[in-house]
Amino acid sequence: MVQIKSPAEIEAMKPACRHAADTLVMIEPYIKAGITTDEINDLVHEFTVKAGGIPAPLNYHGFPKSVCTSVNHVVCHGIPGDKKIVDGDIINVDVTTIINGWHGDTSKTFYVGEPKIKAQKVVEVARKALDIGIAVVRPGVTLGDIGHAIQSYVEGESCSVVKEYCGHGIGRVFHEDPQVLHYGKPGTGLMLKTGMVFTIEPMVNFGKAAVKVLGDRWTVVTRDKSLSAQFEHTLAVTETGCEILTLPGK
Repeated sequence: MVQIKSPAEIEAMKPACRHAADTLVMIEPYIKAGITTDEINDLVHEFTVKAGGIPAPLNYHGFPKSVCTSVNHVVCHGIPGDKKIVDGDIINVDVTTIINGWHGDTSKTFYVGEPKIKAQKVVEVARKALDIGIAVVRPGVTLGDIGHAIQSYVEGESCSVVKEYCGHGIGRVFHEDPQVLHYGKPGTGLMLKTGMVFTIEPMVNFGKAAVKVLGDRWTVVTRDKSLSAQFEHTLAVTETGCEILTLPGK
């Protein structure tokens, strides 16, 4: 069942969504060569708890950390550890905050130092893919319309869209219906209605789309070890389009 959220419920979600966005702003100055992904995790955890929030990933189905950190060919769900990032890396930081029982989910891929040509290509394609997907959202369009717009752009840039992982409904529950695929056919799938709240979070590979899960049962990597990038927003469908909920506070 896809939940239609009332204006009051969407307002109630905004503190969690804004805090998740603010977390990415907070962490950006620390994304430098030499920091470990565990140190990033600790910074995110402390920032969240100090605001009265809960880091949703921690202990979610056994996930051991408070944030996902996915470096280079890691597509998603990277577990923070003692690995130091180095100049030329790219790293996706995926934050989900719970405040007053509501979830806010967003992610961004950062450059570490000066980006290499391939890294810059995949990151900027992923960034624009999210923007293109969001631009489609309004009542009356379908999830297939969103997926088709993203897929057409990404493949037109000679990159590929990961198909095993998708956006999702969100609210009091971390992951709820609908599933928001980043590929598809126009006019197919669920029709959007005002009050739907979900994420769009295309995962874009520089090489082929195939992925695999490592032995830790969480970390997803590209099979061909090509670079992967991702950006994510939580948004609400409005009468005239959509509102991005995961924008930093002012």
